[in-house]
Formats: sequence, structure tokens, C-alpha cells
Amino acid sequence: MTTITARERLINAAVEAFAEKGFAGTTTRDIASRAGMSPAAVYVHHDSKESLLFSVSLDGHRRALEVITSAAASSTDPVNRLRAMVYNFSLWHADNSRVGRIVQYEYHALTDEHRAEVATYRRDIEKTMQDALADGVDQGVLDVVDVPGTAFSLLSLGVDLVRWFEPGGSRSGHELATLHADLAVRMTRLR
Repeated sequence: MTTITARERLINAAVEAFAEKGFAGTTTRDIASRAGMSPAAVYVHHDSKESLLFSVSLDGHRRALEVITSAAASSTDPVNRLRAMVYNFSLWHADNSRVGRIVQYEYHALTDEHRAEVATYRRDIEKTMQDALADGVDQGVLDVVDVPGTAFSLLSLGVDLVRWFEPGGSRSGHELATLHADLAVRMTRLR
């Protein structure tokens, strides 16, 4: 049995509170209560509510980058690589929709310094997709006129899931990720 640390309990509580009430609507008292701690205990581990948000955002962006870079390395075939990248990125956002919602929609609440650090992960995610598309164009397999715009659009398929996806809905995360991957290939494959 794994013991959850106080810091992990706070992060988990912050995810639940931010996902339910948004950053602005959440107080440190809400987070502490969900973690089964006193409000003062929050400040033992984090100097502010924003630093909790930064921890959640940074971890979410790191995990999303790991997902897409791992998928990018999964195949040398440009079509299979693109399919895997869009599928895995979309599935991660469906499986982690609460964290994803915070990561994507509370970005503006970060301090300038924290937002700049998180932005490096966003650029790395976009560059990974751009590189895969450019490689497919170079190999004569993909037809993409605007690589940056197409990369952003394909990533947006997964990102948008966090706005509305709920587990147990009419479609599973796997079904939606498969749909997104199929759409990505149909939109970019050379005809």
C-alpha cells in the first residue's frame, strides 16, 4: 500500500477544487478542507494558491509532453507516427480531463514567471507535432501547407476534450481519440 504524502494530498485536493470551482472561485481553505488539513498546512508546502496551480500546471504539461514525444518516437512511418501522436494526446486529455481543464483554462491565472516556464512546455509540444508533420511532408506522404497552423489545430482536437468530456458519457476516451487520429490522417495524408 502506497502512502500519500501531505503535499500529494494538497495537490490532489487542489485539482478537485480548481476543476470544480475554477482558480478564482477556490480558496486555500477549500483546498485544505478537501485534503483534510488546516488552512495553515497549505502554506507549509506552498507559499500561495497560485503556487499550487503552478505545480498542477507544470506536472500536467510535463506529462502531456511525455505522451506526445513517446508517441512521436513510436514509429518512423509518418502516417503511423501522426496517428499515434494525435490518438495518445487526445486520450491523455480524456483520461486526465480534470487536470487538463486546469492546465488549459487556468493558464492565465499563473504569474508571468510561472506562465513563461509553462509556455516552454507548450512550445515543445507544438514543435514535436510540427516536426512530425514536416517530416511527413519531406517524405512526400503528408500534404500540409501550413505546418504550424496544422500542428496547432491537431493538438486542439485533444485539448478541447477537457472542456466537455466526462468519463462515462456517450463516447469513451478511446473512441474519441480514435476519431481524432483518423481525422488527423485524413486531413493531412497526400492524396
